[in-house]
Amino acid sequence: MSTQLKCQLIDEATFNLLISDPDLGELTVSLCCLPNAKRVTVTIVKANSLKPMDITGKSDPYVKVILLINGKNIRKKKTSVLCNTLNPIYNESLEFDLSDEDRENTDLIFKVIDYDRVGSNELIGCIGIGVHFDGINRDHWYQMIEHPRVPITQSYNLRETIPIITCKNSKTTQQTK
Repeated sequence: MSTQLKCQLIDEATFNLLISDPDLGELTVSLCCLPNAKRVTVTIVKANSLKPMDITGKSDPYVKVILLINGKNIRKKKTSVLCNTLNPIYNESLEFDLSDEDRENTDLIFKVIDYDRVGSNELIGCIGIGVHFDGINRDHWYQMIEHPRVPITQSYNLRETIPIITCKNSKTTQQTK
C-alpha cells in the first residue's frame, strides 16, 4: 500500500522542527529574469536520487511549477514525464509573464510528481522559491532580480512540506500565526 504525500505550506517555526528527508532527492533549477519582456524563465535542469515510487524501484517523474502572486495561484506549468528513472535530466524551460511590480510579491512552488498510468499520481517532494521564503530559497529569487538576463542556478533538497513566511513587504519578514 503506497502513502501519498501532500505538499502544504507551513510556518518557519514548525518547519524548523521537521527533519529534512534526504531520501526524497534533489532538484536543480535555473531562474532568469527578462525585465524588458516582463517574463521569468524557469528552467528545470535535473533531479537526482529521487525516491523510488514504483514497484520497479524507479519513478516516472515530472515537475509541476506553480506561480503564486501574493499567495494566489496564478499559473501552473509542467515538464514532460521521464519514464523509469531516479535521475531525470529535463533541461526544459517554462516561461511565466511577470510584471515588475509583481516580482516583489512572487513565489514559485515546484512539485516533483511520479506519474502513474493506473491510479493517481504521487508527490515525491517539493520546494519553494520566492520572496516569502527564507535562506537560499529567498536569495535565489533576489539574485535573479539583481542579475537580469543571467540564468541563476541552484540545487535544492526535496521536502515533504514547504516552509513559507508571510511578509508585510519584501524588507520586513514576519512569521505566520
